[in-house]
Amino acid sequence: MSAALQIPEADALFQAVTAEGYALLRGGPLAARLGLSGPELDAFAGSWARLETDRFMADGGLYRRRRHANFTAAWGQPGHRRNPHRPHFQAVVHNSLNGGVERWFAPVEDAVAAGAPLQAMLDLGRSVADAGSPGHDWFVEMHQFRIEAAAHMPGYPTPEGVHHDGVDYVLISMIARTNLAGGETLITDDDQRELARFTLLDRLDTAFVDDVRVMHGVTPVEPADPALPSCRDVLVLTWKRI
Repeated sequence: MSAALQIPEADALFQAVTAEGYALLRGGPLAARLGLSGPELDAFAGSWARLETDRFMADGGLYRRRRHANFTAAWGQPGHRRNPHRPHFQAVVHNSLNGGVERWFAPVEDAVAAGAPLQAMLDLGRSVADAGSPGHDWFVEMHQFRIEAAAHMPGYPTPEGVHHDGVDYVLISMIARTNLAGGETLITDDDQRELARFTLLDRLDTAFVDDVRVMHGVTPVEPADPALPSCRDVLVLTWKRI
């Protein structure tokens, strides 16, 4: 496993992803590099308390809450333009559990979508996408996930198992771990041979993945203290060439 990048400049991030198919960024240096303040990040993280239950889980589970948004990033133009709300769709080949259906999730709140933390993370990820595939426009999706767990009722961050998302690039950023055990991130090749295993622990600890080259997944989570509430909050951003 490669060492985490301590100064995640865009070119260093791109080089790591190009070399290994993924990169791991630690949250403290990343927040400083992006110029994000504590109050901005606190407000951003607080929005995870307002997610809605995912009613599309084919396993019948009610352990996942989420919101969703989509954007377009045009080559040669700065920023990401938010598009009208639409369903999230994955082919069965990419999501054997929940694929093949249009899934309508609650929209990301306007203030969250326009806020500095999200915009900074979008710009960071786009810098790698543009470097890897110059000249392309991008369809970008944002997912806010909360996975809840209770005593004798584990939560499953990736219930479909280790997988491709069917996009070009994936950014997975830790927002909060509350009374949590488990939740290791796995990176594998297409034969599911393990390439890396690490845990996103601190706020903005981030994995950036070349989804075409490698697969990713997360192990189940459970409460560290069975008597207390437990959850795992993450931000997921994806870029797909248009």
